[in-house]
Amino acid sequence: MSIRVSHVHGEHIAVEAANGTEILRYVYRPDPDAFEAKKPYAHPVRTLGGRTVTGYRPNDHRWHKGLQMTASHLSGQNFWGGNCYVHGQGYLPLPERVGSMRHDGFTAFTAAEDRLDVTEALTWVANGGEEWAREERGLAVHSVDEASGSWALDWSIRLTNLRAEPLVFGSPTTAGRELAGYTGLQWRGPRDFTGGAVFAPDSDADADKLMGSQGPWLAFTTEHDDVDAHSTLVFAHAPENLDPETAVHESHWFVRSKPFPTVAFSWAFFEEFELPPGESFAYRYRLVVADGAWDAERVGEHLEGLSW
Repeated sequence: MSIRVSHVHGEHIAVEAANGTEILRYVYRPDPDAFEAKKPYAHPVRTLGGRTVTGYRPNDHRWHKGLQMTASHLSGQNFWGGNCYVHGQGYLPLPERVGSMRHDGFTAFTAAEDRLDVTEALTWVANGGEEWAREERGLAVHSVDEASGSWALDWSIRLTNLRAEPLVFGSPTTAGRELAGYTGLQWRGPRDFTGGAVFAPDSDADADKLMGSQGPWLAFTTEHDDVDAHSTLVFAHAPENLDPETAVHESHWFVRSKPFPTVAFSWAFFEEFELPPGESFAYRYRLVVADGAWDAERVGEHLEGLSW
Protein backbone atom coordinates (compact mmCIF):
# COMPACT_ATOMS: atom_id res chain seq x y z
CA MET A 1 0.00 0.00 0.00
CA SER A 2 1.32 3.44 -0.84
CA ILE A 3 1.75 6.27 1.64
CA ARG A 4 1.62 10.05 1.53
CA VAL A 5 4.00 12.14 3.64
CA SER A 6 3.35 15.72 4.70
CA HIS A 7 5.66 18.01 6.66
CA VAL A 8 4.59 21.08 8.61
CA HIS A 9 8.05 22.61 8.94
CA GLY A 10 9.02 23.36 12.51
CA GLU A 11 6.20 21.24 13.91
CA HIS A 12 5.58 17.68 12.71
CA ILE A 13 5.74 14.99 10.04
CA ALA A 14 2.58 13.04 9.17
CA VAL A 15 2.21 9.78 7.25
CA GLU A 16 -1.09 8.90 5.59
CA ALA A 17 -1.94 5.50 4.12
CA ALA A 18 -3.58 5.20 0.71
CA ASN A 19 -6.96 4.60 2.35
CA GLY A 20 -6.84 8.10 3.87
CA THR A 21 -5.88 7.12 7.43
CA GLU A 22 -3.14 9.16 9.08
CA ILE A 23 -1.15 6.34 10.67
CA LEU A 24 1.66 8.38 12.23
CA ARG A 25 2.33 11.91 13.38
CA TYR A 26 5.84 12.59 14.63
CA VAL A 27 5.85 15.86 16.57
CA TYR A 28 9.28 17.44 16.91
CA ARG A 29 8.12 20.82 18.17
CA PRO A 30 7.91 19.97 21.88
CA ASP A 31 5.07 20.80 24.24
CA PRO A 32 5.91 23.93 26.26
CA ASP A 33 5.86 22.59 29.83
CA ALA A 34 9.49 22.06 30.90
CA PHE A 35 8.39 19.76 33.76
CA GLU A 36 7.18 17.27 31.14
CA ALA A 37 10.71 17.09 29.63
CA LYS A 38 10.43 18.85 26.28
CA LYS A 39 11.19 16.38 23.51
CA PRO A 40 9.80 14.92 20.28
CA TYR A 41 7.15 12.20 20.36
CA ALA A 42 4.92 10.14 18.04
CA HIS A 43 1.18 10.72 18.55
CA PRO A 44 -1.31 9.88 17.33
CA VAL A 45 -0.27 6.49 16.03
CA ARG A 46 -3.12 4.59 14.32
CA THR A 47 -3.83 1.27 12.71
CA LEU A 48 -4.72 1.17 9.02
CA GLY A 49 -8.33 0.84 10.17
CA GLY A 50 -8.06 4.16 11.98
CA ARG A 51 -7.83 2.92 15.59
CA THR A 52 -5.68 5.18 17.79
CA VAL A 53 -3.11 3.13 19.69
CA THR A 54 -1.21 5.85 21.59
CA GLY A 55 -2.20 7.95 24.58
CA TYR A 56 -1.26 11.58 25.14
CA ARG A 57 -0.88 13.46 28.45
CA PRO A 58 -3.07 11.09 30.52
CA ASN A 59 -4.28 12.50 33.84
CA ASP A 60 -2.11 10.05 35.81
CA HIS A 61 1.17 11.00 34.06
CA ARG A 62 1.02 14.14 31.94
CA TRP A 63 4.54 13.49 30.64
CA HIS A 64 3.49 10.25 28.93
CA LYS A 65 3.18 11.15 25.25
CA GLY A 66 2.58 8.45 22.70
CA LEU A 67 5.86 6.84 21.70
CA GLN A 68 8.96 8.70 22.89
CA MET A 69 12.62 8.24 23.71
CA THR A 70 13.26 8.72 27.42
CA ALA A 71 15.90 8.35 30.12
CA SER A 72 14.38 8.32 33.59
CA HIS A 73 17.66 8.39 35.54
CA LEU A 74 20.72 9.83 33.83
CA SER A 75 23.57 11.11 36.02
CA GLY A 76 21.08 12.74 38.40
CA GLN A 77 18.90 14.20 35.64
CA ASN A 78 15.47 13.10 34.41
CA PHE A 79 14.98 13.03 30.64
CA TRP A 80 11.58 11.34 31.01
CA GLY A 81 9.65 14.18 32.63
CA GLY A 82 7.51 14.55 35.72
CA ASN A 83 8.40 13.49 39.23
CA CYS A 84 11.80 12.01 40.12
CA TYR A 85 12.14 8.86 42.22
CA VAL A 86 14.29 9.36 45.33
CA HIS A 87 14.83 6.26 47.42
CA GLY A 88 13.26 6.52 50.86
CA GLN A 89 11.20 9.55 49.83
CA GLY A 90 9.26 8.29 46.83
CA TYR A 91 8.41 10.41 43.81
CA LEU A 92 9.15 14.10 44.24
CA PRO A 93 8.57 17.12 41.97
CA LEU A 94 12.14 18.23 41.30
CA PRO A 95 11.93 20.50 38.25
CA GLU A 96 15.62 21.40 38.56
CA ARG A 97 16.45 17.81 37.55
CA VAL A 98 14.27 17.63 34.42
CA GLY A 99 16.18 17.88 31.15
CA SER A 100 15.09 18.11 27.51
CA MET A 101 15.86 16.79 24.04
CA ARG A 102 16.36 19.52 21.45
CA HIS A 103 15.52 18.93 17.80
CA ASP A 104 18.45 20.27 15.77
CA GLY A 105 17.22 19.34 12.30
CA PHE A 106 16.81 16.49 9.83
CA THR A 107 20.02 15.29 8.19
CA ALA A 108 18.23 12.90 5.82
CA PHE A 109 14.63 12.78 4.61
CA THR A 110 13.55 10.29 1.92
CA ALA A 111 9.88 9.76 1.10
CA ALA A 112 9.16 7.01 -1.42
CA GLU A 113 5.85 5.62 -2.62
CA ASP A 114 5.72 2.99 0.10
CA ARG A 115 8.38 4.03 2.62
CA LEU A 116 9.60 6.98 4.68
CA ASP A 117 13.15 7.21 6.05
CA VAL A 118 14.14 10.09 8.31
CA THR A 119 17.35 10.84 10.20
CA GLU A 120 17.06 13.44 12.95
CA ALA A 121 19.80 15.23 14.90
CA LEU A 122 19.03 15.98 18.54
CA THR A 123 20.89 17.26 21.60
CA TRP A 124 20.13 16.12 25.14
CA VAL A 125 20.28 19.22 27.34
CA ALA A 126 20.48 19.04 31.13
CA ASN A 127 18.44 21.40 33.26
CA GLY A 128 20.41 24.63 33.25
CA GLY A 129 21.43 24.39 29.61
CA GLU A 130 24.53 22.15 29.52
CA GLU A 131 24.66 19.90 26.46
CA TRP A 132 25.19 16.34 27.63
CA ALA A 133 24.67 14.10 24.60
CA ARG A 134 24.25 14.16 20.84
CA GLU A 135 21.69 11.80 19.33
CA GLU A 136 21.24 10.55 15.79
CA ARG A 137 17.69 9.19 15.57
CA GLY A 138 16.33 7.12 12.72
CA LEU A 139 12.65 6.71 11.88
CA ALA A 140 11.34 4.47 9.10
CA VAL A 141 7.74 3.75 8.14
CA HIS A 142 7.46 0.67 5.95
CA SER A 143 5.65 -2.61 5.21
CA VAL A 144 2.26 -0.91 4.97
CA ASP A 145 0.18 -3.94 4.02
CA GLU A 146 -3.56 -3.89 3.44
CA ALA A 147 -3.79 -7.70 3.34
CA SER A 148 -2.44 -8.16 6.86
CA GLY A 149 -3.89 -4.88 8.11
CA SER A 150 -0.52 -3.82 9.49
CA TRP A 151 2.44 -1.49 9.09
CA ALA A 152 5.81 -1.08 10.77
CA LEU A 153 7.78 1.74 12.38
CA ASP A 154 11.51 1.30 12.95
CA TRP A 155 13.10 3.60 15.54
CA SER A 156 16.86 3.72 16.07
CA ILE A 157 19.12 5.70 18.38
CA ARG A 158 22.84 6.41 18.38
CA LEU A 159 23.82 8.48 21.41
CA THR A 160 27.22 10.11 21.98
CA ASN A 161 28.43 11.46 25.34
CA LEU A 162 29.46 15.12 25.05
CA ARG A 163 30.55 15.49 28.68
CA ALA A 164 34.04 15.20 30.15
CA GLU A 165 32.77 12.50 32.52
CA PRO A 166 30.74 9.30 32.06
CA LEU A 167 26.98 9.41 31.58
CA VAL A 168 25.40 7.00 34.06
CA PHE A 169 22.11 5.44 32.90
CA GLY A 170 19.71 3.96 35.44
CA SER A 171 16.03 3.68 36.38
CA PRO A 172 13.84 3.86 39.49
CA THR A 173 14.67 0.18 40.07
CA THR A 174 18.42 0.83 40.05
CA ALA A 175 17.62 3.62 42.55
CA GLY A 176 15.80 1.21 44.87
CA ARG A 177 12.18 0.83 43.67
CA GLU A 178 11.30 -2.74 42.73
CA LEU A 179 9.92 -3.54 39.28
CA ALA A 180 9.98 0.07 38.10
CA GLY A 181 12.86 -0.17 35.66
CA TYR A 182 11.37 2.09 33.02
CA THR A 183 13.67 4.00 30.70
CA GLY A 184 14.51 4.03 26.98
CA LEU A 185 11.96 3.96 24.15
CA GLN A 186 8.54 4.04 25.84
CA TRP A 187 4.97 3.56 24.60
CA ARG A 188 1.91 4.75 26.47
CA GLY A 189 -1.40 3.35 25.30
CA PRO A 190 -4.85 4.92 25.36
CA ARG A 191 -7.23 3.90 28.12
CA ASP A 192 -8.94 1.17 26.10
CA PHE A 193 -5.65 -0.78 26.18
CA THR A 194 -5.98 -1.03 29.98
CA GLY A 195 -6.35 -4.69 30.89
CA GLY A 196 -5.36 -5.83 27.43
CA ALA A 197 -3.57 -9.12 26.78
CA VAL A 198 0.23 -9.14 26.82
CA PHE A 199 2.27 -12.10 25.55
CA ALA A 200 5.74 -13.08 24.39
CA PRO A 201 7.16 -15.96 22.33
CA ASP A 202 7.26 -19.45 23.87
CA SER A 203 5.54 -18.28 27.06
CA ASP A 204 2.10 -18.25 28.64
CA ALA A 205 3.05 -15.44 31.04
CA ASP A 206 0.95 -12.30 31.34
CA ALA A 207 2.05 -8.69 31.80
CA ASP A 208 2.83 -9.09 35.51
CA LYS A 209 5.08 -12.10 34.91
CA LEU A 210 6.74 -10.55 31.86
CA MET A 211 7.78 -7.43 33.80
CA GLY A 212 11.58 -7.38 33.85
CA SER A 213 11.88 -10.32 31.44
CA GLN A 214 13.95 -10.54 28.29
CA GLY A 215 13.05 -11.62 24.79
CA PRO A 216 13.07 -10.70 21.10
CA TRP A 217 9.51 -9.35 21.08
CA LEU A 218 6.48 -8.54 23.19
CA ALA A 219 2.89 -8.09 21.96
CA PHE A 220 -0.09 -6.21 23.38
CA THR A 221 -3.68 -6.67 22.16
CA THR A 222 -6.90 -4.97 23.16
CA GLU A 223 -10.58 -4.64 22.30
CA HIS A 224 -11.45 -1.01 21.72
CA ASP A 225 -14.17 1.06 23.26
CA ASP A 226 -16.72 2.73 20.98
CA VAL A 227 -16.04 0.52 17.94
CA ASP A 228 -16.25 -3.25 17.45
CA ALA A 229 -12.57 -3.77 16.79
CA HIS A 230 -9.32 -5.12 18.22
CA SER A 231 -5.76 -3.88 17.73
CA THR A 232 -2.36 -5.48 18.23
CA LEU A 233 0.99 -3.82 18.87
CA VAL A 234 4.24 -5.75 18.57
CA PHE A 235 7.46 -4.40 20.13
CA ALA A 236 10.56 -6.04 18.67
CA HIS A 237 14.31 -5.79 19.17
CA ALA A 238 16.79 -5.78 16.32
CA PRO A 239 19.00 -8.89 16.65
CA GLU A 240 22.08 -6.96 17.80
CA ASN A 241 20.20 -5.48 20.79
CA LEU A 242 20.18 -8.88 22.47
CA ASP A 243 23.68 -9.95 21.47
CA PRO A 244 26.07 -9.58 24.48
CA GLU A 245 28.93 -8.82 22.10
CA THR A 246 27.19 -5.88 20.40
CA ALA A 247 24.74 -4.45 22.96
CA VAL A 248 26.10 -1.83 25.35
CA HIS A 249 23.86 -3.21 28.09
CA GLU A 250 21.23 -5.91 28.55
CA SER A 251 17.64 -4.93 27.73
CA HIS A 252 14.57 -6.00 29.71
CA TRP A 253 10.87 -5.39 29.19
CA PHE A 254 9.07 -2.85 31.31
CA VAL A 255 5.40 -3.67 30.79
CA ARG A 256 2.11 -2.94 32.50
CA SER A 257 -1.43 -3.70 31.43
CA LYS A 258 -2.94 -2.31 34.64
CA PRO A 259 -3.53 0.25 36.10
CA PHE A 260 -2.43 1.82 32.81
CA PRO A 261 -0.98 0.36 29.59
CA THR A 262 2.70 0.93 28.87
CA VAL A 263 5.75 -0.81 27.41
CA ALA A 264 9.39 0.29 27.42
CA PHE A 265 12.50 -1.24 25.90
CA SER A 266 14.42 -0.69 29.12
CA TRP A 267 18.17 -0.53 28.71
CA ALA A 268 18.85 -0.14 32.47
CA PHE A 269 16.14 -2.09 34.30
CA PHE A 270 18.13 -3.79 37.05
CA GLU A 271 21.64 -2.33 36.73
CA GLU A 272 23.20 0.99 35.84
CA PHE A 273 25.65 1.31 32.98
CA GLU A 274 28.10 4.03 31.99
CA LEU A 275 28.83 5.70 28.67
CA PRO A 276 32.38 7.10 28.74
CA PRO A 277 33.20 10.59 27.40
CA GLY A 278 33.20 10.75 23.61
CA GLU A 279 31.83 7.24 23.19
CA SER A 280 28.50 6.15 21.72
CA PHE A 281 25.91 3.42 21.99
CA ALA A 282 23.19 2.34 19.56
CA TYR A 283 19.94 0.38 19.59
CA ARG A 284 17.33 -0.41 16.94
CA TYR A 285 13.67 -1.16 17.64
CA ARG A 286 10.54 -2.03 15.68
CA LEU A 287 6.86 -1.41 16.35
CA VAL A 288 4.29 -3.32 14.28
CA VAL A 289 0.82 -1.76 14.36
CA ALA A 290 -2.00 -4.09 13.33
CA ASP A 291 -5.75 -4.32 13.15
CA GLY A 292 -7.23 -7.39 14.81
CA ALA A 293 -6.30 -9.60 17.74
CA TRP A 294 -3.15 -11.44 16.69
CA ASP A 295 -1.83 -14.47 18.54
CA ALA A 296 1.78 -15.49 19.15
CA GLU A 297 1.95 -17.69 16.06
CA ARG A 298 0.78 -14.90 13.77
CA VAL A 299 3.14 -12.39 15.38
CA GLY A 300 6.09 -14.72 14.95
CA GLU A 301 5.30 -15.46 11.32
CA HIS A 302 4.84 -11.78 10.52
CA LEU A 303 8.14 -10.76 12.14
CA GLU A 304 9.98 -13.48 10.25
CA GLY A 305 8.75 -11.92 7.02
CA LEU A 306 10.20 -8.49 7.88
CA SER A 307 13.89 -8.04 7.26
CA TRP A 308 16.13 -5.70 9.26
